[in-house]
Amino acid sequence: MITVNPDGKIMVRRCLVTLRPFRLFVLGIGLFSLCFLMTSLGGQLSARRPGDSPFTIRTEVMGGPESRGILRKMSDLLELMAKRMDTLARLENSSELHRAAGNGHFAVDRSPAGAGLMERIQAIAQNVSDIAVKVDQILRHSLLLHSKAVSEGRRDQCEAPSDPKFPDCSGKVEWMRARWTSDPCYAFFGVDGTECSFLIYLSEVEWFCPPLPWRNQTATQRAPKPLPKVQAVFRSNLSHLLELMGSGKESLIFMKKRTKRLTAQWALAAQRLAQKLGGVQRDQKQILVHIGFLTEESGDVFSPRVLKGGPLGEMVQWADILAALYVLGHGLRITVSLKELQSNLGVPPGRGSCPLTVPLPFDLVYTDYHGLQQMKQHMGLSFKKYRCRIRVIDTFGTEPAYNHEEYATLHGYRTNWGYWNLNPKQFMTMFPHTPDNSFMGFVSEELNETEKQLIKGGKASNMAVVYGKEASIWKGKEKFLSILNKYMEIHGTVYYESQRPPEVPAFVKNHGLLPQPEFQQLLRKAKLFIGFGFPYEGPAPLEAIANGCVFLQSRFSPPHSSLNHEFFRGKPTSREVFSQHPYAENFIGKPHVWTVDYNNSEEFEAAIKAIMRTQVDPYLPYEYTCEGMLERIHAYIQHQDFCAAPGPAPPGARAPQSPFILAPNATHLEWARNASLAAGAWPPAHSLRAWLAAAGRACTDACLDHGLICEPSFFPFLNSQDAFRKLQVPCDSTESGMNHLYPAFGQPGQECFLQKEPLLFSCAGSSTKYRRLCPCRDFRKGQVALCRACL
Repeated sequence: MITVNPDGKIMVRRCLVTLRPFRLFVLGIGLFSLCFLMTSLGGQLSARRPGDSPFTIRTEVMGGPESRGILRKMSDLLELMAKRMDTLARLENSSELHRAAGNGHFAVDRSPAGAGLMERIQAIAQNVSDIAVKVDQILRHSLLLHSKAVSEGRRDQCEAPSDPKFPDCSGKVEWMRARWTSDPCYAFFGVDGTECSFLIYLSEVEWFCPPLPWRNQTATQRAPKPLPKVQAVFRSNLSHLLELMGSGKESLIFMKKRTKRLTAQWALAAQRLAQKLGGVQRDQKQILVHIGFLTEESGDVFSPRVLKGGPLGEMVQWADILAALYVLGHGLRITVSLKELQSNLGVPPGRGSCPLTVPLPFDLVYTDYHGLQQMKQHMGLSFKKYRCRIRVIDTFGTEPAYNHEEYATLHGYRTNWGYWNLNPKQFMTMFPHTPDNSFMGFVSEELNETEKQLIKGGKASNMAVVYGKEASIWKGKEKFLSILNKYMEIHGTVYYESQRPPEVPAFVKNHGLLPQPEFQQLLRKAKLFIGFGFPYEGPAPLEAIANGCVFLQSRFSPPHSSLNHEFFRGKPTSREVFSQHPYAENFIGKPHVWTVDYNNSEEFEAAIKAIMRTQVDPYLPYEYTCEGMLERIHAYIQHQDFCAAPGPAPPGARAPQSPFILAPNATHLEWARNASLAAGAWPPAHSLRAWLAAAGRACTDACLDHGLICEPSFFPFLNSQDAFRKLQVPCDSTESGMNHLYPAFGQPGQECFLQKEPLLFSCAGSSTKYRRLCPCRDFRKGQVALCRACL
């Protein structure tokens, strides 16, 4: 029978209890050391041989015998530590068995044997620490030797090449030498201050230098496989869109409420457009929508004012853009913060000097001027590469003279918002006032026939609603209101918190700020919706006309523009605004829209009397219905390609025979019926009509004079001597230059001028010195953005 010395048993138990924290400490040190070694040595660790312990390290670190000896010693010591840890584990198991047999509590008491074992463990820990330091030194020395070998072996291969195809390479290398530490993104891409790292970055991340011949080009040249094409399918359920829009901002809440309220109309519009398109195949696009003005970095001045009568036009338009893109069946990603934008674009860490880490995963990007600025700041060179995919929502428009950076700077057109060098058609407006841009628009609620009849029967003949939710709009308007008050009961929707705004006269019934459905009900009862000159070009007048109101507005004399009015100053347009709502005046007109001189009291009062005698039906232009907007955006996505569109032939180059013929009445040019159509041209070239405008007349106005729309994409077809010759214009000489009025015929002097810069082709602009050569086209009734054959 085996006996056990009770004192020895107690000693072992006490020792184990005493050593339990140290066992954990040593185990932690061992694991830390192992992690450190694996991280430091990385791919240099060789395959473990059969029979090696888990701690056996076989490495091929570059260095002398000293390095290998130290590593061998480290391996042996770690093996010894492993064996001792194994012994401790067995003692621990034995201790636990004895402890289970008894219920006593042992005091912690250090014995000589325990102290000795503890010293050995501490010594092992110290050795591990010393070895870690030594390994770090060896690795640093090895990397230094490796770097030196590379630099000596490839010194002649890491000099900036003098390649005429890469003229900027040397200058960029010089810049990198001086500034590579200015942005952490360079280090992120592997730049470390060496010539080789500069050239690798400038040839593989950027494209200023030629590829280095000794580099493995397989990875850098292999283009990512394009995703399989998916066909877009119309959607009628917008619940997922509401989730994509997010929450947390009053502006987003407003937009979601609007989208939800219009869901049934969007679904019906999708059904109608699908029938109209038949079996047309539509590729699904991946689209990023970044609403820059709602980001905190841009100030987000709109969200706090949503509930205080602030402008809602931009949010109405953005809500409808999101709905249209989603209903058309495209993939959407929506961002309203800079952090979300950076994440979706693949922006590297740093200050925005470097390109994106991955190819842009979106076919199209819809944003605004704030978002455009944010993208430029954070995309580096990728912004220039991908800017052709961007669409800029721009309420008041951007004319070519302001868009071209060099021209704008030289000729006084530079503002805080222009100079982006985009194709002017990439700017998308709220109303079709700038044909150089694309008309995006928004939607108004469409009434069915039953609703229209109910509204006509419920109209009050003497009720007026004033257009203006902010009290400042009412200031100084007492004279007009007094005249109006003689004939009609006046209602207002002016925001106030505690007391009635003093600007609103006592005879006005102010409802305060109303939710959109209640405001719609107010319009359905009213006879008149009256504007006082501001805000310009908002959605409310169209909503009023759609609900059976007559819209009365002020005529501006002289017209308002960036030259004489503070509101337009700084905007990238010289457009003259002749009334509060030019679209309503020019495209709708009487009896729905009356434009009078408010400074003439007699004319104003006569208009009020005439309106009271006028009966109108609710009216909404097709282009502002859900179906009209879907049709328009569908056409843009299908046909507008600013990345692949070829530019016109250089001025002076011998152009092929013009496909134009002089019209029978000898007033303008038409596309010859037997002429082949220009490949890839959109709108189709056969819709072109070319007129020579009168001196001092812009092409925008010259085309409207003939019931047509100016189409800037047709300018390249006319930018030739042959076009002037066929119009029987006597050109004594022909010159090419950069001027947003070209092509044109100069007077006096009988000189013809051709356009040198394609980005400056412009429908806008006029001068008494020139008769402009203007490309016009037809348009569909109720859809001015599309020609008759454009869908």
